[in-house]
Amino acid sequence: MSYSVFDTKRFIDVIKFRWLWLGISFIFLLPGIIAMIWSCITYSTHTPLVVGIDFTGGSIMQYSVNKDVSTAEVGKIRMDLTNNGIENPVIQILKPSSTDSESSIKNIISVKTKFEEEKQNEILDKVTETLRADYPEAELVQVNSVGPLLGKQLFVNSMIAVALALLAIVIYLTLRFHFEFAVVACLALAHDILFVIGVFSILGIYCGVTIDSLFITAILTVLGYSVNNTIVVFDRVRENLKFYSKKATYDEIVNASVNQTLARSINTSLTTLLTLGALYFLGGVTTKDFVLVMILGVIAGTYSSIFFANTLIALWNEIQTKKRTA
Repeated sequence: MSYSVFDTKRFIDVIKFRWLWLGISFIFLLPGIIAMIWSCITYSTHTPLVVGIDFTGGSIMQYSVNKDVSTAEVGKIRMDLTNNGIENPVIQILKPSSTDSESSIKNIISVKTKFEEEKQNEILDKVTETLRADYPEAELVQVNSVGPLLGKQLFVNSMIAVALALLAIVIYLTLRFHFEFAVVACLALAHDILFVIGVFSILGIYCGVTIDSLFITAILTVLGYSVNNTIVVFDRVRENLKFYSKKATYDEIVNASVNQTLARSINTSLTTLLTLGALYFLGGVTTKDFVLVMILGVIAGTYSSIFFANTLIALWNEIQTKKRTA
């Protein structure tokens, strides 16, 4: 086939190396899937991620200190809080987001406790008293509390939001393209979301990273970005099939379509990653996890829209062709 018909150069043969792309996806997804299974078995919540107080209920108190807090000190803080009557406290050390070189704040000590409405003030006083015994300059900067019933309802609503978003995408793609395109696009979305959740599952195991309602917001944003990339390629495949289906094979048309949109996909993703990188390194602590989800989602979405989704659509066509021939 002459690729001059498509007015593009053949940068990469996606279909020829289909098993390589699928193998790469498997390699990157497998550790996260293992981490999620392990988390579901070991966590008391039986969730694949470490859920924050937004979903489980609890209280988080954050204190600023003017010295660096070591890992050994974290253990001592936890023991002191337990001895003072605080049950199962979770301690995290955060870096302040201030870029002011003259700022005296070196670390922020975050203490998470279970939610007890009648004892909230008493718990707050105990935590403050315990921390100031070792850090006299510790100042309370933020307190967040969520009841368990509200947390459960918020979790259910978040799952409904994700399910409705996926349903809307399937309906739109089925009407706009064909059913097989909708199925493959959803598999590509599952690929991207599994990768992001897998990474956060690993971070939860090794770094104690928790997820909150902002994480769900980021996941929904990733869904939109990923399906947008996929639709751009699928739309070009559909156009080329309309005009060149008798002049070229299906695989050749898919390859040409990918190459026609390759520069656009990469350039869009790179500029997006530059912005997200600036937000991650220069933005506030509270948005870091949100931005990290976006970064991982953009990378996974760009890969899946170029290699994963188009490989699957070509495989689907190959299987259907063999059935028709048989």
